[in-house]
Amino acid sequence: MSKSKTSQLNPDLSHAVSKNRLVGLWRLMGGYQFAYLGATLSLALAAGAKTATYLLLRHFVDRILGQGQTGLLPWVAAGFVGFAALEGAFTFLSGRQAAFTAEGVARRLRNYLFDHMQRLSFAYHAKTPTGDLIQRATSDVDALRRFFSEQAIGVGRIILLFLINFAALLSLHPILALISVIVVPFVILLSILFFRQVNKAYEAYQEQEAVLSTTLQENLSGVRVVKAFARQGYERAKFEDVNREKYSRGRRLLVMHALFWPISDLLCGAQMLGGFAFAASMALTGAISVGTYLAYAGLVVWLIWPMRMLGRLIVQTSTGLVSYERVREIIRQEREPLDEAGHTPTGDVRGAIQFERVCFEYDPKVPVLKDISFRCEPGQVVALLGATGSGKTSLVNLLPRFYEYTRGRVSLDGIELSHYPRRYLRRQIGIVEQEPFLFSRSIAENIAYGVGREVPQGEIEAAARAAAIHDAIAAFPEGYQTIVGEKGVTLSGGQKQRVAIARTLLKNPRILIMDDSTSAVDTETEAEIRAALEALMHNRTTFIIAHRIHSVMNADLILVLDKGQVVQQGRHARLLEQPGIYRQIFDIQTRIEVELEREIAGAAVELVED
Repeated sequence: MSKSKTSQLNPDLSHAVSKNRLVGLWRLMGGYQFAYLGATLSLALAAGAKTATYLLLRHFVDRILGQGQTGLLPWVAAGFVGFAALEGAFTFLSGRQAAFTAEGVARRLRNYLFDHMQRLSFAYHAKTPTGDLIQRATSDVDALRRFFSEQAIGVGRIILLFLINFAALLSLHPILALISVIVVPFVILLSILFFRQVNKAYEAYQEQEAVLSTTLQENLSGVRVVKAFARQGYERAKFEDVNREKYSRGRRLLVMHALFWPISDLLCGAQMLGGFAFAASMALTGAISVGTYLAYAGLVVWLIWPMRMLGRLIVQTSTGLVSYERVREIIRQEREPLDEAGHTPTGDVRGAIQFERVCFEYDPKVPVLKDISFRCEPGQVVALLGATGSGKTSLVNLLPRFYEYTRGRVSLDGIELSHYPRRYLRRQIGIVEQEPFLFSRSIAENIAYGVGREVPQGEIEAAARAAAIHDAIAAFPEGYQTIVGEKGVTLSGGQKQRVAIARTLLKNPRILIMDDSTSAVDTETEAEIRAALEALMHNRTTFIIAHRIHSVMNADLILVLDKGQVVQQGRHARLLEQPGIYRQIFDIQTRIEVELEREIAGAAVELVED
């Protein structure tokens, strides 16, 4: 898709954020406002044709049927046909323009939200449930589509019908016209009162629907865990509780609607019956002609019916306004800037990294990293060791600027890390996550995902060989074109991690981050991966997060973290000489390995004797 076409589909909609919801909705229609105005104008012309039909009916009854002016019959007949044709044509044109506006705005808004959500910060995604975001990008956008196609254009149609028909009634008989609008203020007041209540009820309903979506999404994502622990009953009960709350809120919303419709219908019905009776008495006394009465009877329906529907639309409009609020909450979130002005070298970085008294916290009350200081030279391997929650992953997340450190200084090649644009920085860094994510695509597409160009098959296979996954892929019936399934469900944990490693290696970054990336593979496979990585990590600064000592023994610098602080640092031999956490972990893991070897040897002896 060309750049110009992409910009048309994904324009900046941040201007649509306004405290005034009606102003925001108008701005949201940017580029479609003329189509909307065209739809409104077409409605006005259709309404005018409808009104003209009733005025023509008056002349037909009074002058042709009453006075016998049959010479006017062809013209009146042509008028009826012509006005009907005009009404049908302009009604079709209005519907077409309204659909064009609604579908266009919804399509553009979905594109924008998808792009916008991808550019929001890690912190925002960490605190926002996925199901809630999905709900806003689908259900709420669809509610806005209905608002533009039905409710917004419906309000315009109703107002135009009322004004045109009221003007026509004034021309027929001013007193009848005024009597016919007595109920209008009461309908509007009733609608406003219900609108405020329905607005709150619908917002609560949408929030609960988001909770339901999140519960369903989590359950389906973790279906293997549910089955493994046989927790289907527990999950069903949890879902039923959430669904019951959604049912309760939905029922409350429907009860409000059920109360409003009969009351508004009763008021409007009484108004029409009263108007018919009063006009009929005037016709019987000769105050108005029969033709005027018939014209009035038709016009008053199109005067009161819009008021009846206006009340409904005012209540239904709350759904569009609530959905706009929910969508606006996402749009108003600041994007994470990727191409901000800063230091952008023409080539790759060298990879010298220095932390100077760096502090970081997700919550100001709970520090995660405290006074972290160390330096690594280009091409060195830095290993991070420590208990779960000690801050290892948080530390490496500062390097690609997923999060910004709160105090201290981090420099890359002597330049403050914050001076590098995020896009450039992330192109220099390759990451293998602790929990690798694979897309529901072919293995080849997953491996080539991070490169951003057409990758020859030979390069993909070379990366797979380096990650010790080529033979496993070749054994699949479709080889590299095998679809891995959602989140790579068709692969084992070790295979998923090796595909993720191959993806990172193909990117050929200057800085590697391996976040416990060999935790799900056996010892033999881990040895194959590390043997391949030794050559690939040459002249690349590498950070390795691991829990097993033998995985970090050859590192140039080992950082031992405890509760967000570096309590020990150095090479393996030096750390073994010091009393502390590192030697304790080494002794425990060594003892476990020795005991395991003894058990295996004993089992082998018993097998031979048997």
